[in-house]
This record gives sequence, structure tokens and C-alpha cells, in this order.
Amino acid sequence: MNDGTASAPSRRRRIVEAPCEWLAFAGGALLVGIALMSAVSIVGRAAFSTPIQGDYELVQMGVAIFVACSLPLAQVRYANIIVDFFTTGASPRTQGTLDAIGALIVALVMAVLTWRTAVGTVSIWQAGQTSTILGVPTWITYVGMLPGLALSAVAAAWCAVEKLRGTR
Repeated sequence: MNDGTASAPSRRRRIVEAPCEWLAFAGGALLVGIALMSAVSIVGRAAFSTPIQGDYELVQMGVAIFVACSLPLAQVRYANIIVDFFTTGASPRTQGTLDAIGALIVALVMAVLTWRTAVGTVSIWQAGQTSTILGVPTWITYVGMLPGLALSAVAAAWCAVEKLRGTR
């Protein structure tokens, strides 16, 4: 509970962390919907020989969006797997610097991935590409992934700054 005495760095951190939480929540809700749809399809297939048509396509699209929505929160909470075997004996300052460099690289990669996904989205939209069974426009999935990819770049950049300042 925040009683108004939170420090300035933690308030600034919330500016980055809160959207990451909301996006992860939205992604989680989507995943729950996908799981329920899959269960209905499986029961329909087993009990009535009537599965939900295109359920595989919907799972594919939904999980892609879910994963992209989950990336920013994992980054901003430092929940990604790191291999610190070689830096175990290094000073905290060296470890922080290396972590900052790693976060900066992640930020750059995510920024490029966001850019290229946006370019690909436009290309797929212009081509009119659709899914095989349902005919759902494929660009919709890519648009759903863009907020997570972009926010991952922002979160990683924030983490790099935090590590360089030694505040985390």
C-alpha cells in the first residue's frame, strides 16, 4: 500500500512498471480465453465430433500475442534467466555494469524487433494475407504483438539505466 511516502525513484519506476503489469494482465486474460476455447473444442471433438473450427489457428495467434504481452513485465522485474557463472566473483559494480550492458542490448534488439514487426505488419496487410481455415487477417496478430514488443524495449532501457545508477 502506498501512503504517499514512496521515494522519487520508486514513483518513476511505477511509470514504467504499471503499463507492463497491465499488459501482462491483458495477455493473461487472453491466455485464459484461449485455454477455455481449447477445452470447449476438445470436449466438442471428443463428445460430439464437433470441434471449434480453426481452434489451432486461434491458439497460434493468441499465444503469440500473449508471449509478447508478457515480455515487458519479465524484463522490468528482472525475471529473465541470466547466466552469471563467469561473473560470480566480480564486484557488484562490475556485475551491475555488465547487467546494464545486457539490458541495453535487449532494448536495442526489442526496438529492432518492434520496427521490423511493424514493417512486416504493413506488408502482410497490403498483401491481404489470411489464416488458412478461418480466413482471419494475419496482420491482426502482428498488431497485437506490437505493444508488448515496444514496451519490452522501453522496459529494458529503463533496466539499463537502473543498473547503471546502481538503484536496483
